[in-house]
Amino acid sequence: MTYYDLSHSIRSGMPVFPGDPPVDITPAATVEDDGYHVAALHCGSHTGTHIDAPSHVFRDGSELDSIAVDEFVFDARLVDCTDKSLREPIGAAELPVPDGTADLLLCHTGWDECWGTDRYFDHPYLTPGAAERCREADWSVGLDTLNPDPTPTENATDSEPAGFQAHHTLLGNGLFVIENLTGLESLPAGGSVVTLVAFPLPIAEADGAPIRAVAIDSDGQLDDGPF
Repeated sequence: MTYYDLSHSIRSGMPVFPGDPPVDITPAATVEDDGYHVAALHCGSHTGTHIDAPSHVFRDGSELDSIAVDEFVFDARLVDCTDKSLREPIGAAELPVPDGTADLLLCHTGWDECWGTDRYFDHPYLTPGAAERCREADWSVGLDTLNPDPTPTENATDSEPAGFQAHHTLLGNGLFVIENLTGLESLPAGGSVVTLVAFPLPIAEADGAPIRAVAIDSDGQLDDGPF
């Protein structure tokens, strides 16, 4: 089997959703002064590569620690969305036909190349129709972007869906949202299915939590070239 880490490293100053707590990692103890090294970590529950719980957008939604751990292991199928440009929608017609082989779609936009820049916030997004298509197919969604919905920036337009419609459609129907993936270009295209392990940190009453997202290819037959 071949394992692929699809997670951004957590580090000070990394991108966060506008208004979320900034990430700050500072020494709390050092080998020189204390005989051991400990870092103080300050961050929000939706830091870096992470998974959302229904309670993220619903007052009475489930929290991550109430969900069985096996629910965070997915049969994942890659969708090529690399033709999308700045704030361009991903429509329902661009998603695959459901065939029962996957329970999570990985939307590969290539936007992780913009990580750490202002452009990262002007990512492609799912239309309400695309989110509804995922609901009908019983697909959770993972993306290499900050958000399945448009993220507010000065480049937003009136034609974009307002609020968190994709979040509500998915999280309101027992599906998950995984954000800020990276390295999706390593995974097989053409409808192949890999196992995606996305265990969240065991934070009590969590509305979301960082994950170490790892894709597992059982036969090791991964494409090396572009899609």
